[in-house]
Amino acid sequence: MEYDDSEKATEVAERMRAFMDEVVLPTEREHLASGEPVSHSRIDELREEAQERDLWGPQIPEEYGGQGLEFREILPAFEQVGRSLIGATAVRANAPDEGNIHTLEMVGTEDQKEEWMQPLIDGEMTSGFSMTEPLQGGGSDPKMLQTTATKDGDEWVINGHKWWTSGGREADVLLVMARTDFDAHPYEGCSFVLVPTDTEGVEIVRNIPHLGGEGIVEGGGIGHAEIEYDDVRVPVENTLGEENRGFQVAQMRLGPARLTHCMRYTGMATRALDVAKAYLDEREAFDSSLSDKQALRHRIADAETKLHAGRTMVRNAAWRITEGDQARVEVAMAKTFTANATQEAIDLALQCCGGNGIGKDLPIAYFYESVRTFRIVDGADEVHRRVIARDAFEDPASEEVEHVTRY
Repeated sequence: MEYDDSEKATEVAERMRAFMDEVVLPTEREHLASGEPVSHSRIDELREEAQERDLWGPQIPEEYGGQGLEFREILPAFEQVGRSLIGATAVRANAPDEGNIHTLEMVGTEDQKEEWMQPLIDGEMTSGFSMTEPLQGGGSDPKMLQTTATKDGDEWVINGHKWWTSGGREADVLLVMARTDFDAHPYEGCSFVLVPTDTEGVEIVRNIPHLGGEGIVEGGGIGHAEIEYDDVRVPVENTLGEENRGFQVAQMRLGPARLTHCMRYTGMATRALDVAKAYLDEREAFDSSLSDKQALRHRIADAETKLHAGRTMVRNAAWRITEGDQARVEVAMAKTFTANATQEAIDLALQCCGGNGIGKDLPIAYFYESVRTFRIVDGADEVHRRVIARDAFEDPASEEVEHVTRY
């Protein structure tokens, strides 16, 4: 399959695949065989080797220690890291840090980049994305956002209740969206504020148990936290991007992040199918190998076709973004289609492997749990379809649904 990727993108992706095959996947298999979690010290060792192989941060500019790939060029490498349960973490391409680093790069001040972005890139710090709220707060309809940030001299005073804050439990700093102009429409009156988690008034209530949240890394991975902000005071200079332009910053972050998520999940689905095809070749039943059964062959063919279509849609949306277009409809199409195509492919892989598929000696069961969440995170299917439908009907009120949140 040809995707018109640049020579540099292809070369980095090939080296990334080799790193996954030679180092990361064997580490993952050791965990699956022993049942022991992958320790943080082992993750550190993988990160050191990624740096030695010049594979650290494909999306990070060279001047900050990364590969310096353009946005469209990072997609093949992200697909390779998605093949492993720990691949993205091993090369600093993991959410939410990947998207938060990108946001700081785009709109952060030089002081903010020095204080937070560079430590995030170096793996010395972690971050959380704190936007979604429970109950009557902002979710798929973000104009319902309730968290507030009020100026008191040269400080913001933040009050509110967030949940599904990706990376919140382990974070050193949080990107918090809050209402900052109460007379304006929320789309024109919200801001992002950088809040260190050791600030007085920040309470990490819990890590929310959820489907696919088990992971294989010691401590359960990044998780998604419920957080309360009670008179949290931070300097106004912690405003990330322009004041009252939080939704514009969110769109700059979330569009590309949805596409990189898509590629991580196509990598996950590709590996699941690879495992399934190997199993079908070896498993004998009803007088021949399962791979000889036409029904299974046709279903595999359909899954491969849809994954190819998803990769192509993602690349098209990424190309439009690099050309300066926000590509909201194209991103919505790519995200919705790919989320469903990858879920179907992984579900098929699990079915093909039978009892081995639902067992956790193989990675497929972990993939299955994770991929189901993808139809909700980064904007639910229904919200993205609403964006697409409004464009199809040329509805002049489409700006109301262009702002879809992480959950």
